[in-house]
Amino acid sequence: MDRFYIVTNDGKDPDFTVTDKVKELLLRAGKTTYLCRKNEEKRIMKDTIPPDIGCVIVIGGDGSLIEAARVFYAREVPILGINMGTLGYLTEVEVGDIDGALEMLLGGDYALESRMMLEGIFADGERDVALNDIVVSRKGVLRVLHFKLYVNGELLNSYEADGIIISTPTGSTAYNLSAGGPIVEPTASMIVITPICSHALNTSSIVLSAEDEIVIEIGMGRNGTVEEVFTTFDGADMVPMKTGERVVIRRSLADTKIVKLSKIGFLEILRRKMKGN
Repeated sequence: MDRFYIVTNDGKDPDFTVTDKVKELLLRAGKTTYLCRKNEEKRIMKDTIPPDIGCVIVIGGDGSLIEAARVFYAREVPILGINMGTLGYLTEVEVGDIDGALEMLLGGDYALESRMMLEGIFADGERDVALNDIVVSRKGVLRVLHFKLYVNGELLNSYEADGIIISTPTGSTAYNLSAGGPIVEPTASMIVITPICSHALNTSSIVLSAEDEIVIEIGMGRNGTVEEVFTTFDGADMVPMKTGERVVIRRSLADTKIVKLSKIGFLEILRRKMKGN
């Protein structure tokens, strides 16, 4: 690794103290470093990213790392997260451990975890990816949505709910968990389907193979009206849809590579989170 790209959440590191430290340590080691440029909406400007980046270092929280993963997914560049928030599942390096962490990284003393991603494809050819989840939810006023869900071309179920979450194992501890879905080991390969506030007593989460293809078709609204919904990728990009339209969801061809330095495993992090630490 010789070329590093640093992505900073300036809400977490407003004076760039941590960013400057990371940059200085890399420069001392003879590495080339680039600081991420963002637009007025605080989004990473993809067209300013240099080629041949060897590693992305994210300074912020899990949300910042997820944004970087969605930007770099096609390049499959490894990502290291430096935690500037509460205990996270993805950003494992604490600010006080930066020196040792970078020494391990530059010395090759690390492992890479592959995290599967999801891809959503629309009828017009538009597509997007998610590391955590793809969510179909209502647009505007509070009301129940009607939609059908197909798996590999076969109707699985018709739902009446506030929406539905299609989650990766990484995203199982996010919105999926809040909606009552199961926790899945993050390096597993599977897809979790969890309805949001379903208006049926027997509608539980469903776990599918990572190789399955899911289609969500938006149904009619109340009294035969046209329903309008949003399909949201990792809580960021939102694509409007309406009655009769479909989104195809399947595993992305590319995974996210997370740099692992510590020996702390997922179960220990989960135990700490459950205790509120």
